[in-house]
Amino acid sequence: MNEIARSLPPQALPLLESDVLKTFVGIAESGSFTRTAAQVYRSTGAVSMQIKRLEETLGRSLFSREARRVQLTPDGEILLGYARRLLKLNEEAVSHFLTPALSGKVRFGIPHDLGTPVLPSVLTLFARSHPAVQVEVSAGRSVDLIERLDAGELDLTLINAGNDGLDDSRGQVIYSEALVWAGRDGGLAIHATPLPLALASTGCAWRRVALDALDRINRTYRIAYSCEQCAGQKAAMIADLAIAPFPQSLVKAPLKRLGEEHGLPPLGDYHIKLLRGSNREGAADALAAQLIQAFGAQR
Repeated sequence: MNEIARSLPPQALPLLESDVLKTFVGIAESGSFTRTAAQVYRSTGAVSMQIKRLEETLGRSLFSREARRVQLTPDGEILLGYARRLLKLNEEAVSHFLTPALSGKVRFGIPHDLGTPVLPSVLTLFARSHPAVQVEVSAGRSVDLIERLDAGELDLTLINAGNDGLDDSRGQVIYSEALVWAGRDGGLAIHATPLPLALASTGCAWRRVALDALDRINRTYRIAYSCEQCAGQKAAMIADLAIAPFPQSLVKAPLKRLGEEHGLPPLGDYHIKLLRGSNREGAADALAAQLIQAFGAQR
């Protein structure tokens, strides 16, 4: 390579415009150019022209037009992931400079047995968007967290719904998931009589639901293992010491979902609720809003 060629700048890649990406994501999610055009306050023709220019820029076809619905092509599916991340990053960047700066402290409670991958990402995002806010996280039983909230020791808390003594009208349900029976795949605990159970302590929503369900069908059982956290229940199941009520999303190898074919009653759904204390300052409300948004996206 000669000196002249080495000094030439690399060819600049085209930039993807946020409004075009927003239109693209809208069409991908709704399956309709017309509905998306109404959402972005443009004509259907203008939206079609945006997508055409986007396809020309990338040199790829992004949508396949079918009789009643627009479908993403394989290249369109790849772009959708990038587009969502770019729009989210743009939102974070703009919010950093335009959202009023918050400071102070939020005292936040979570149950021991709240085994969800959502919380770490929420707390990381909140730390980035509100670096001046200190978040104190306390883990405990849902019933204890409610008492601390009422005593003014917490600003907001998540709980597993269904705890004894909790007013059902309290709090906001932000996530629901099936509660199922689980045990070691190929294990022998499910065949034992009485049925060995791994449960959390008294007051746990999963415990009450499981015991009530077994009592209704007159299935004999014994509590073989007790632990404050679902990690302990998981260890007991992997060791084939017991079966347990468990969130469906956490039942992964070597565990297996157990059901009616094993003589077990259905458990229905469990719910995660958000309860707020008397502190309704900006920082607490901001964290609550991010929790609601993050758990809502998991439904």
